[in-house]
Amino acid sequence: MNLLNMDAENRVVLNVGGIRHETYKATLKKIPATRLSRLTEALANYDPVLNEYFFDRHPGVFAQVLNYYRTGKLHYPTDVCGPLFEEELEFWGLDANQVEPCCWMTYTQHRDTQETLAVLDRLDLDTEKPSDEEVARKFGFEEDYYNGTVSWWQQLKPQMWSLFDEPYSSNAAKIIGVISVFFICVSIISFCLKTHPDMRVPVIRNYTVTTANQTQGWALDKVQTNAHVAFFYIECVCNAWFTLEILVRFISSPNKCEFVKSSVNIIDYIATMSFYIDLILQKYASHVENADILEFFSIIRIMRLFKLTRHSSGLKILIQTFRASAKELTLLVFFLVLGIVIFASLVYYAERIQTNPHNDFNSIPLGLWWALVTMTTVGYGDMAPKTYVGMFVGALCALAGVLTIALPVPVIVSNFAMYYSHTQARAKLPKKRRRVINVEPTRPPLRAPGVPGGPAGPLAPGMGPQAVNRRMNAIKTNHPKDMMGPNMGNHLKTSTISNSTQETKAELNTAVQV
Repeated sequence: MNLLNMDAENRVVLNVGGIRHETYKATLKKIPATRLSRLTEALANYDPVLNEYFFDRHPGVFAQVLNYYRTGKLHYPTDVCGPLFEEELEFWGLDANQVEPCCWMTYTQHRDTQETLAVLDRLDLDTEKPSDEEVARKFGFEEDYYNGTVSWWQQLKPQMWSLFDEPYSSNAAKIIGVISVFFICVSIISFCLKTHPDMRVPVIRNYTVTTANQTQGWALDKVQTNAHVAFFYIECVCNAWFTLEILVRFISSPNKCEFVKSSVNIIDYIATMSFYIDLILQKYASHVENADILEFFSIIRIMRLFKLTRHSSGLKILIQTFRASAKELTLLVFFLVLGIVIFASLVYYAERIQTNPHNDFNSIPLGLWWALVTMTTVGYGDMAPKTYVGMFVGALCALAGVLTIALPVPVIVSNFAMYYSHTQARAKLPKKRRRVINVEPTRPPLRAPGVPGGPAGPLAPGMGPQAVNRRMNAIKTNHPKDMMGPNMGNHLKTSTISNSTQETKAELNTAVQV
């Protein structure tokens, strides 16, 4: 019996989320400086009636936590989310880095998901209209919003910003977005068409010539061709819209520094400035020799196509995919350059081994071009090896190019699928959620046996705390030895053991009635 009593005293009962776990106290001491290693009966979550500790935590995760104390190996349950597992480990005072290698990859998947969601938050793909409080916080007049002193400009500024920068915020913003896309397309089409020969007007110069008979005559000569004047007016209208759009967006932007540093905005105002610079050069520098070279800088207007990323979430995801795959793309370029140099050198010397009067590889730099075209599977055919050794090198170059280019492609496709799937999931996710209020549970004070509401029975109807105190004083007066002497502990223990079942039922019934 003594051995049984000692074994019972060394065991502890843990009630976690309604699931009871029983283990030895020595087991919980295996990992010091944790919550379970410091259990005492003085804790508020200790129930002396049931002789157990109650924790309102996830029971499934605790099963793995308790197994960690028993075996020294921490495994990750696949039926819970990663952040929940981390919160539970933090509550129990355990280190998440102690997860076993067999579960580490599965456990860390949620971190990659959280990074992806953080990237999507920065891309601003949400189309839901923000609340007035969020708008005030974004534009920096939160105090005025709470004080009710919002000025007319503070009310107008967010409306202007959403109208010109958030195409899906309202119907009017959608119309502005359609107009913006229309002018972008017209500007690009006009820039391309004005280079077509049928769309250009020749510049005719009339000059005097002297004939063989020493008589003078007139001759006409086409000096150059200029774009039709209609393209000039089209560009004027388009750039007037782009200038208005830039000014409105800059004035109404919530953060001027971020607006100026944005890559898309840099392309926008540089392309717009190039139009005005082109006008100045045509007026004051048209007589300069080789002035047509200056028109080369107007090619930056083609970069306006990147403005379409504001109107398409797919383009944003595609650009972010290339950013996330920068390491793989760098590795691809490195192996591609390595292969180009190797095969260009090999084909140069391979073509010189045999007699080859039609050798196309007169130098290694020319071989670099051939190796690049071959490894990328383009094959223009302007250069080709003529000897058998050179053909063998060409075959190896083509095979190496296919393998080199094909290896990083699955990674890039996987990144795009990941961002796209998360974007679709966020679009279908309900935005409005019920708020959860954190309420700390309170523990009622312990009462002595025999007192209504204590372990011996429920609280009598209409009996409050003052009545309970009077009843306790009466018991102390009538039975001073039992309550104040050494028999008090025996009296409590006997009452608790004999009536434990009835007392528990009575307490549960009282709790249900209340």
